[in-house]
Amino acid sequence: MQGLVFNLLRDVVERDHGADTWDDVLEAAGSSGVHSSLGTYPDEELHALVEATADAVGIEDQDALRWIGRRALPRLAAAHPELFARHPSTRLFLLALNEVIHEEVRKLHPGAHPPTFGFELPDDDTLVLRYTSARQLCGLAEGFITGTAEHFGEAVRVHQSRCMLRGDEECLLHVTRA
Repeated sequence: MQGLVFNLLRDVVERDHGADTWDDVLEAAGSSGVHSSLGTYPDEELHALVEATADAVGIEDQDALRWIGRRALPRLAAAHPELFARHPSTRLFLLALNEVIHEEVRKLHPGAHPPTFGFELPDDDTLVLRYTSARQLCGLAEGFITGTAEHFGEAVRVHQSRCMLRGDEECLLHVTRA
């Protein structure tokens, strides 16, 4: 997992719950907390940090991932405004994930393995994302989607009809304009 994700997690926890909570999370997860944005770290360490974060703030792991993604998105948008400026809406931004956004991730972080998305457009208000990743961080994807909508000043509902965490082959994320 790219160090950037670890740094986003730290920033969100510290901003919303303070540095002491982040220190507690690190201790509970057995992590040093030293993560370079350009570094790559074991997926298991991220999972341990997410679990410790969820315990520290009193929510479920998937809710923690959604919260992290939603709260971290503004930092990503500030760090990479050119990626967001190319797309005038949540829907068009999401449709560019594989070809533009994750391609940039691979350029900036050789060896990165971002998730892949397939898309269905059942109507003008709904986008269905087929999420596939060995990391199974669909909650983080949901949070990033919600954060993206907030960035574009839009309201969306995200519903997951299938989930790898429940044994499905892929996750289906239905994003509907609210």
